[in-house]
Amino acid sequence: MAIESFVSYLSLEKNYSPHTVRAYEKDLMEFKVFCDKEFKEGDLDGVSYTVIRSWIVSLVDSGLSNRSVNRKVASLKAYYKFLLRLGVLEVSPLAKHRALKVSKKIEVPFSEVEMGEVLSQIPYPDGFEGVRDRLIIELLYVTGMRRAELINLKLGDLDYGSMTIKVLGKRNKERVIPLLEGIKQLLEGYFVERNALNGVAGEPYIFLSSKGNKMYEMLVYRIINKYFSLVSAKVKKSPHILRHTFATHLLNMGADLDSVKELLGHSSLASTQVYTHNSIAELKRAHLLAHPRNKK
Repeated sequence: MAIESFVSYLSLEKNYSPHTVRAYEKDLMEFKVFCDKEFKEGDLDGVSYTVIRSWIVSLVDSGLSNRSVNRKVASLKAYYKFLLRLGVLEVSPLAKHRALKVSKKIEVPFSEVEMGEVLSQIPYPDGFEGVRDRLIIELLYVTGMRRAELINLKLGDLDYGSMTIKVLGKRNKERVIPLLEGIKQLLEGYFVERNALNGVAGEPYIFLSSKGNKMYEMLVYRIINKYFSLVSAKVKKSPHILRHTFATHLLNMGADLDSVKELLGHSSLASTQVYTHNSIAELKRAHLLAHPRNKK
C-alpha cells in the first residue's frame, strides 16, 4: 500500500519524529475515508484536484481553521511528491494548488519582569514537584529548547564538566546548548528529589512525573500555564511562548541572529526571523528615547 510505503519513507529516510509521522498518516487516512465515502474512490493515487478541492471545502465547512486545513493539504502534497519520486505519477494533482490565506499569528513573549517574577518571586511547593517545576521553567528559558526536546532529555545528555546539555531536535538532529552556572544548584536539588522517588532506578529520562514515569507533553504545558498565570495576563502561556521569550530576549540584548538560530535548532534563518519583530520594537523604543532629533 502506497500510504504504508510513504509512512516508512518519512520515518526511515526523512527521520521525522514519530509524532510527525503519525500526523501525516492521520491526514492521509482522513482523506482516504472522505474519498471512499463521497466519491467511491479507494485509490488516492488517481484522484483529481476536483476531489481534493471538495475535501478542502468540507474541512473549511466543518469549522477547521485555514491554518489547519493548509497543514492537512501539506501532508497530501508531500504524499504526491513521494509518488512523483517513485515514478507512480507524472504530475501531482496539487501542482497548481494555492494555500488558503491565513492571518499572521502574533505571539507575545513574556517580559523580563514577568520572567523575574515567575523565577524569583512566586512560591513553589516543597518536595519533588515544586523543585521539578521550577527547574523546567528555568531550563526552558535558559536553553530555548522545545517541549518535546525537554521530555526526551536523558541523564547522559547532561555534562556538568562543560555545563552543556545535548538535545535531540527535529529529524534527529543533535545540538549542544550551554547552560548558565546558576542552574547547576537547581539541577542538583532536583536530582536529590528525583532519586528519592520509588522505582526510578534505571530510568534514563531526566524529567519524571511524581509517579516516576517519563514526563508527557500535556504535563509540561500545565506546569508552564499554572505558574505563568500567577504573574501574567497574556492569553497564551505555553512552552512555545517560553521558547519565543528566550529568542526575543537574546535578540533584545544584542545576540546575532545566526547564534540564536543555532541555539534554537532551526535549519534556516527564515524560521528564526519570526522572533525579530519584538527585538525591532525594542530597537525602535531605544531609538526614540535616545536620538537627538526626537528631543523635545
